[in-house]
Amino acid sequence: MTPPSRESRRPVAAVLFDCDGVLADSEALVNRILAEDLTTRGWRLSGSQARETFLGMALPDMLPMIEARVGPLPPRWAHDLSRGIAETLLAEVEPVPGAVAAVRAVAAAGLPVAVASNSGRAELLAKLDRLGLADAFGPRVLSFEDVARPKPAPDLYRAAAEACGAVPEDCVVVEDSLLGCRAGIAAGCRVLGLARETEASVLAAVGAEPFREMAELPTLLGLRQGVA
Repeated sequence: MTPPSRESRRPVAAVLFDCDGVLADSEALVNRILAEDLTTRGWRLSGSQARETFLGMALPDMLPMIEARVGPLPPRWAHDLSRGIAETLLAEVEPVPGAVAAVRAVAAAGLPVAVASNSGRAELLAKLDRLGLADAFGPRVLSFEDVARPKPAPDLYRAAAEACGAVPEDCVVVEDSLLGCRAGIAAGCRVLGLARETEASVLAAVGAEPFREMAELPTLLGLRQGVA
């Protein structure tokens, strides 16, 4: 799929960010905690194996896969796991290089920004607090708990566009996973694919425009303001 030329693109009305791997360098932490939990239940996984198995997935979509391997989970398993992840993230997670400055530059240029994540709400808010970005997004923070269907369905990015007062066709999504890119494309957005954990060719194959560093984002959006 070939992206439209710069001349034919609609003006950008809002920028919609994924969180894990785009804003928060949290994949390794989350996958470590998940792998440790599942290993105690009989599914031996390393953090890297957990990443390969569950990258981009929301917890409700992970549950059938997990229970098929380890049997029924305790009733509060998802709640307790999310709480443990949130506590760890609040204490340890660091930003993706260039991400905080990129968000600030986009907001300073007058574009509304939202974050749309397959994480649970508690985890997502913990990450934004830790990164110092909660004020940048304000109420425009959406988790899988806020929509009927998580990514790769388009619901999250359609809701994020609405929260910004824009139509999806005028929004740019910033993603790093295959599932997330598919969600943005399905919503009708232009998708920029950060090629850190996923190969650029894989992101391009579903219609995303790959890029390498978050510091490039203002230039890709055609903003005059750069990232310090």
